[in-house]
Amino acid sequence: MAANKQQAGFTLIELVMVIVILGILAATALPKFVDLSGNALTSAQAGMSGAVKSAHVVLVAQRAAAGNTPVNPTVTQLAAGMTPAGTAVATGVQVQINGANHIVPTFTDDACLTATDDPSDVVACVGEI
Repeated sequence: MAANKQQAGFTLIELVMVIVILGILAATALPKFVDLSGNALTSAQAGMSGAVKSAHVVLVAQRAAAGNTPVNPTVTQLAAGMTPAGTAVATGVQVQINGANHIVPTFTDDACLTATDDPSDVVACVGEI
């Protein structure tokens, strides 16, 4: 007696339904991945702003540890204290992200309202890009 073989597999309808479902899932997930470059730039800007703030804290702490009166650093000192280094400009610290220049604003008054136009003294608040 010959063995009764049954062929197992998917029907054309089943395959089409799976492709349709995958297409729907891809269409709903695509918009979440399209704006990744915008999110990356925002994150890079926030990171650079954090680097300027960290440089400020480190410079004030170094002066205090050396026994000097802790005073606010200049924009030039902030820019030099960053890694990667920034550049002091009239309105803050300029940093490069993906070849484009962005400025992290710095302030000269305790209320953090007057952006600096002179890199002489920067208070503890450093603005977001």
